[in-house]
Amino acid sequence: MYIRNLKEISKKDTKIAGGKGASLGEMTQAGIPVPSGFVILSEAFDKFLEETGLNVEIEAILDEVDIKEVHTVENASKKIQEMILFKEMPKYIKAEILKFYQKLNCKFVAVRSSATSEDSASAAWAGQLDSFLNTTEETLLKNIKKCWASLFTSRAIFYRFEKDLREQRISVAIVIQQMVESEVSGVAFSVHPVTQDYNQLIIEASYGLGEAIVSGQVTPDSYVIEKEPKKIVDKNIFTQQKGLFRATNGGNEWRYLSKEVVEKAVLNDKDILKLANLILTIENHYGFPVDVEWTREKDAFLITQSRPITTL
Repeated sequence: MYIRNLKEISKKDTKIAGGKGASLGEMTQAGIPVPSGFVILSEAFDKFLEETGLNVEIEAILDEVDIKEVHTVENASKKIQEMILFKEMPKYIKAEILKFYQKLNCKFVAVRSSATSEDSASAAWAGQLDSFLNTTEETLLKNIKKCWASLFTSRAIFYRFEKDLREQRISVAIVIQQMVESEVSGVAFSVHPVTQDYNQLIIEASYGLGEAIVSGQVTPDSYVIEKEPKKIVDKNIFTQQKGLFRATNGGNEWRYLSKEVVEKAVLNDKDILKLANLILTIENHYGFPVDVEWTREKDAFLITQSRPITTL
């Protein structure tokens, strides 16, 4: 078995499911609302490299890298990524992926990388590797290989050498989740990241997919909530002219928002407090401050990522 349902994964499974996969599995088991899905374990990638002989070729290419010479990093990245994308995935892994995908019974899924290096618990690989939203069956296997290949982008290779992880076994698991039709989404920190006030949490919200915030293309609303006694203490409402939404045939597209939507806060007070309670549930479950990615479909909030806040 190279795949496990999120319900069968916990925070102990970082080595096979990566930081992201282990966190999503842990929250699923704890009853926190997470989009349903499964994890293609890191062994699938390792088996792919072994069966195609790419593991030996990749090592040989990485041996030629000198991070003081940027072109050697770029050349290695280009060669390795092309090899991964070109090689055929073993048939039995492909069949298992498609079987689990069909069980999800949805047209669109999110395909997200989850690195399994020993430091993934500190979220050090966060943002290093690729993710693909609104993936369809037609693009599923290709996007999985693109996630595998993203372990060898120039940035990831440089990071591996700079942090002296060259000798450490680094692999990547892939999280496949039912894609939420996000009306609004954002991030939240269970401790105020600027003032470091442990009695305050902050929520950032924008229309559409959360990637709009991550890419810096929209300025989100931000709301500060005091934990005890529970109340909203500050709101910064920003005019958002556009949002990132699912395109009809998969992938994402920017859409301009109507005037009535633009002029009001993304979340009302009731929703802000409802989401704040969910963030506190996650913080209490883990026992440390968390940085959370969330989304809302209809009236339900769902959590798409949670990791420790490493900057406190």
